[in-house]
Amino acid sequence: MPELPEVETTVAGLRPALEGKRLTRVEPRRPDLRRPFPPDLRQRMTGARVTSLGRRAKYGLIETDRGDVMIFHLGMSGRWRIDPTELEKHDHLLLETEEKRQLVLNDPRRFGSVDLIKLEELEAFETFSKMGPEPLGDSFNAAYLKQVTKGRKAPIKQLLLDQRNVAGLGNIYVCEALHMAGISPRRMGGQISKARYEKLVSAIKQVLESAIAAGGSSLRDFVRPDGELGYFAKDWLVYGREGSPCHCGAIVKRRVDSGRSTFYCAKCQK
Repeated sequence: MPELPEVETTVAGLRPALEGKRLTRVEPRRPDLRRPFPPDLRQRMTGARVTSLGRRAKYGLIETDRGDVMIFHLGMSGRWRIDPTELEKHDHLLLETEEKRQLVLNDPRRFGSVDLIKLEELEAFETFSKMGPEPLGDSFNAAYLKQVTKGRKAPIKQLLLDQRNVAGLGNIYVCEALHMAGISPRRMGGQISKARYEKLVSAIKQVLESAIAAGGSSLRDFVRPDGELGYFAKDWLVYGREGSPCHCGAIVKRRVDSGRSTFYCAKCQK
């Protein structure tokens, strides 16, 4: 599933083609993805001008001059294609600008979603209302992480993946950040000192920023809107490297927790 860096990369790729442009055609090409398209999507978006594009957690945001926000989630296999030579079977939503540029949301598995709400309702939107702070924002810091995990016996990896604690973190980048910070994914959140949380917060921000700069990670179906692959996967230190040597010389291990693979180095991470 595309994680925060992949969504950030997607939004950046869409921005030159959409920002400031008027939409002259909005065409859902099937009734639904994971759930039905908004029934008034075509009516409200056609003729609107896109004023900005952004991201919240793993969701992309497309704002218009009518005060609407189209929220998209890429699900397991979703991606945007820009100016395709022809439409494909799994191109389920088409946007066309006044310059005749076309952007299509392609989602073979249809686990993605599209919602349309008013801008003033964004923070109260059910999906966002209980989310924690953005990991790249100033409010996500060691003091916050220490406070939100105080007394918690759950493993730190589980706490970081809980969107109520921090928005947008996924399995790949949590594994990488915990390795960079030298913290075992199984260590209880309430047992971690503020000093170690300082290292962890720094590692999380560094891993995410590096992944964004590299265009994300090409895991299974993820491709950037320009058709290029993300290249951060080649920099993974532990994720997907079970049985390979860590930089310390020990062997990277893998365990499965709640259906998710956890990759770590038992020597480096305590």
